[in-house]
Parts: sequence; structure tokens; C-alpha cells
Amino acid sequence: MKIKLYLLIWSSFLTPYYLYGQEYEQLALDQLFEQLLEELEEGVDASELSEKWGYYLKNPIDLNKTNGEELRDLIFLSAIQVENLLTHRKEAGDFLSVQELQSITGFELSTIQNLLPFVTVNNAIHYRDFNVKNLLTKSKQEVMIRYGRIPHKAKGYAITDTARSRYLGDPNRYLLRYRFNYNNKIRLAVNMDKDAGEPFFKDKQQYGFDFYSASLSIRDLGKLKHVVIGDFALQVGQGLTMWNGLSFGKGSMIESAARQGAGLRSYTSLNEANFLRGISGTISLGSFELTPYVSYRHIDGKVEKRHDEWAISTLAISGLHRTPTEQNYRKAIGQLVYGSNIRYGKNRFKIGANFVATQLDGIKTLGKAPENKFDFEGNLLRNGSLYYNYSYKSAYFFGEVATSLDEGYAWLTGLITSITPKFSTVFLYRDYQKNYHSFFSQAIGETSGTQNEKGFYSGLVYHPSRKIQWTTYVDFFKFPWLRYRALEPSSGYDMMSQFSYIWYKKGQLSLRLRYRLREENTSSSKTQKVILAEVKKYQIRLEYKYKLSSIWSIRNRIEAIQYEKEYQVKELGWMVYQDLFYSPNQSKITTNVRLAYFHTDSYNTRIYAFENDVLYASSFPLYYQKGWRIYNNMRYRINRHVDLWTKISAFYYPELDQIGSGLDEIKGNIKSELKVQLRIQF
Repeated sequence: MKIKLYLLIWSSFLTPYYLYGQEYEQLALDQLFEQLLEELEEGVDASELSEKWGYYLKNPIDLNKTNGEELRDLIFLSAIQVENLLTHRKEAGDFLSVQELQSITGFELSTIQNLLPFVTVNNAIHYRDFNVKNLLTKSKQEVMIRYGRIPHKAKGYAITDTARSRYLGDPNRYLLRYRFNYNNKIRLAVNMDKDAGEPFFKDKQQYGFDFYSASLSIRDLGKLKHVVIGDFALQVGQGLTMWNGLSFGKGSMIESAARQGAGLRSYTSLNEANFLRGISGTISLGSFELTPYVSYRHIDGKVEKRHDEWAISTLAISGLHRTPTEQNYRKAIGQLVYGSNIRYGKNRFKIGANFVATQLDGIKTLGKAPENKFDFEGNLLRNGSLYYNYSYKSAYFFGEVATSLDEGYAWLTGLITSITPKFSTVFLYRDYQKNYHSFFSQAIGETSGTQNEKGFYSGLVYHPSRKIQWTTYVDFFKFPWLRYRALEPSSGYDMMSQFSYIWYKKGQLSLRLRYRLREENTSSSKTQKVILAEVKKYQIRLEYKYKLSSIWSIRNRIEAIQYEKEYQVKELGWMVYQDLFYSPNQSKITTNVRLAYFHTDSYNTRIYAFENDVLYASSFPLYYQKGWRIYNNMRYRINRHVDLWTKISAFYYPELDQIGSGLDEIKGNIKSELKVQLRIQF
């Protein structure tokens, strides 16, 4: 108890420092969000993460009540940090203050800075408080309406010839969300979404929106720990057989190389692929947890009648249904998924097994390209896996081995260890066979598919002081079989190193260097024989952010990329931007603006950069060619129940007279976009 009292007194001296840091919270979370999402594919909806963080900002995690699930749910904490926090509470007793985080091994300044907004120390409501009155008065509900549009008329909207590809709907985008939450015990989520170009109340969208999604989640019903009816997601092991929703691969947060599966959860994203629709529940049986699941939904793809059976030649995952072809693909394939996951956990050791079967209403056929020779063929795919994780002192071991029961296998194993409180390392080896198949795998790798890849990943994080952090990794990989744009077995490596200097939550300076080498096809002008050429990509990024006062903050970035392919001319791209944030404590208005200039020689040197957006939206626009980018994002708090967001953005290309290509081509040299969003909470 004396130790606890000492820690509490010591932390009180840091309270002004913590309160000042709260003002810096948004910039820190922006950077954290970008670090996690920077390796995702273009156009992926990341609202499930921003919505999750939004919930925990309003309903902080009680450090004395959590079993670690909510902490893992935040994504940015490593497995060993979560285990160290739980061990600290077990050995030292309940937390007296969130400032005790500073005394936990492995919790450096930047981690604590990121975590503080999401945690607290208080009491929670239980089901004994549940009745109709509390359900109505203590539940939290939210309705959100979003409208977006590019005002310039694209080519696809002007075509009237029904024999040509064209956009069947208008350029407006509509989104409607509804959320109901009773103390995180009962949660209802409803999404309705229409993308630009999709029909609205016509054609195959006779019922309005193109995408409807709903899920009801109920927790803590005795041995029934969690049940979800409707759209749900499963995240199991290291992602070799089942991982729905977002996954995070290589990046500056090297500890994310070890997946921390959330198990069963509601699916609330706007991504229209890689989720399940049906019912699932997690049953607690002492040290065991059993999660059976069943799902049936229609997915997109190309289906043709061949020899008295339906043949599936293409599976589509974009979720876009704008043109006649995309409309024909829409919900063309029935997909039945069933299986069960069982997990045993005791102290710091966990082991589990997962079985999943996926059956299609048709026969998936092989593609005609040589690299497709070992792809999945048939209408039934069965997968099984065994996974584990174990932490001992400052080391965390993890791994998974999986098989598609009729063909190949995949496995990975890894270790995270803190050699000293200032020095942590990560090692991971993976081997995904060319004939391993899974519809729902999202394990770490150089490519998006968990197939035809071997690799060794190692990284380290060094904290010589509270102000300094150095992160670096190297990933060696090879592809034993052919792949897209490489008609021979190929290999390569990826290296990244980032140095950061922190001014006590007031600012941060970071420098990143990255080098990638891969092999791709090239054609010899003499023999016309396809050979492999080395493709090198160099990246340098300098970023600076600083809080000028309690109202004003700035963020600056300079980034350059050099692309070099054997037998071809080197290409260069660079970009610089300036952000300005205005956020007075008592004002109803907060806003931020960006001015950016970019110049890239080709699409190979394109640059993506995170930018602030309306609530729950994510934006990583493509900086390509030569021009300017400007946007203004504003929030107006009408009252404590109603908020209004607006975002106006534009690209200006001074040397172009048309922008884009195909159906997205627009005349002129300016491309702008408007978003308006209204949120009502009650």
C-alpha cells in the first residue's frame, strides 16, 4: 500500500503535464491511425477502427475491470504490453490512478500518450441494473447521416447508349448509420450505404441503398459470453484461416506483426466483402471457450452456365455496383460458411483450434493465366488450424499452423521480447504453400493473399530515453511459384527505419527511410524473352508536428519516392504539405486545413497521405502527377446532442485539361469533393 501511495503522490506532480497533453490528443491519434492503416489497400473503409476508438473515448476502459479484451481491441498495444498490465494489477493490486501506467514494464512515453484517452479507473454498470427504464434512460443512441459528391460530371454519367458501359445511378453518395448501446452489454448497429454511380430505388436496388448491414450483440449472459445475430466478424489466431474485417501488416508499429484476435464481434464496417452473416456465440466453459458459427450470404462474382452446372470464373470484392457488368456480378453467388473455434487459456498460455467450411453455389474454376495453376477449384473448401500464444517474463511466443484439408498448408511462428526496458525485438517466420487456400485468411505477408510466400521478418524498437524512439525492421521474402507480373519464382526484401523525437506531448519530429526490392517481368528488346528485373523503391519522409498554443497546432510533411526498374529510366515523386488545426476548448467550432504540393513522374511514384475527415470516415488520397491539394474539414457543435461536419477538398492540376480515365474522366484541371455529415445523439 505504501508503494501505491508513493506512485499516486508521484503521479500528482505530472497532472498538469497530463492535462496539457490532452490538448495534444487529436494529433497523436491522427498519427497513430495513419501508422496502423498506411499498408491497407486503396479505398478500404476503416470506420470500424475509428468507430471503436470513438466508443472507448466516450466510455473509457476501466483498468481494474478489464480482462485484456478491450485493450487488445485498441490494436496499438502489443500482446506483451497487455500481459504486463494484467500482471502488474495482479501483483500490485487495483490501480489507484491511470498514471500508474508509467511504472509498468514496456510502457514507454508514446504508448502511455496514446493509451491515456481510452482508459480510466471507476465502476461499471451490470445486468442487475437492467430494466426497461434503464434501457431507455441509460442507453446511448446515435443516428448519423452523410452525403458526399464530386460536383464535376464524369464521363460515365454522360453516356446514354445502353450497349456501352456506363454508370446507372447518380453521382451522390448516401450513408445512414444507427447505433444503440446499453453499457456495452446490448449493442445494435445498422448501416445503409449507396456509393456514387449506384442506382437508388431502381434496377437491382429497388429497396433503396445498395448495401444494408445490421447486427445485434449481447454480452455476459452467464456462460454465454457473447452472441451476435446478423453481420459478424471472427478474428482467430494469426489469421491463417479466419480473419474478418481490418488487418494490419508491416509498418512502423512492428509489434502488430503478432495478431491479437478479437474472436467474435459485430461487423459494423462499410466494406462489403470479407464478413459473415448469420449467428455465432462464444460459450465459456471454465478455461475453455467454444465459438460455433454459421453464415449464409450472397457475394459478388461472375457466374456462367457450363455443362448443366454453374461455373464461377471471378470473385469480386470491390462492393461497387455502378455499371451493368457490376450489377450482373452483384450477389450472384451464394456462400455458406460454418465451423467452430475452441480455445483454452490458463494464466499466460493460450491454445486454440479452428475449423471452417465454405461452400459455394457453383464451381469455382481456375483462371487461364499461368500463375493461377494452383488456385482453388471446386465448390467446397475446408480449413483447419491450430494456434497458440504464450508469454514468459519479457518474452511472447505466438504461431499458427493451418491446412486446406484437401491440399496445402501454411504456418507461421514468432517471438516478441524485451531484452531490456529500452530495447524490444520481433522475429517472425512464415511459409505459405502455393496450393494453400482460404477465403478468409489475412495473415502478415508481402502480398494480400496467404499463398505462395515464404519470409522472415525481424524488427526492433529502441528507447534510449523518454524523448527518443528508434524503430526499424527488415523483411526477406520469396515467392516459390509464379505470381502476377512475375512469370518466374521471385524474391525481394523490405527495410524500414524511423527515428522520432518527442517534446513531452507538445510536439514530435520523425524521420523515416524505407527501401523495397522486388522482381517483376521485363521484356528484352533482342529476344522478346520474359525475364525478371529488379524493382527498387526508395522512400524518405520527414514529419513535424507541434502545438503552438492551447488553440493552434501545426503538422508538416515532406516525402519523396524514387522508383527504379532495371533497363528503364529512374522516376521520382515528391510531396510537401502544411496542416493547421484550430481547436479552442470552449468553442462550438473546430477546424483544420491543408495545403499540399506534389510532383510525381508516374503512377509508380504516387504518394498516399492520411488526411482528417468527417467523423468515422477515413481518407488517404492519391497524390499523382503535378499539382496542388487543399481541403478544409470543420465540425460545428450545434448543441450537446447534435454535431455537423463538413469537408471541402480539391485537386488542382495546372498542366492538365482532363482528369482521370475511363468512366471517371472529367473535363478541366480541377477535381473537388463535398461531404456533409449530421450526427444526433440521444
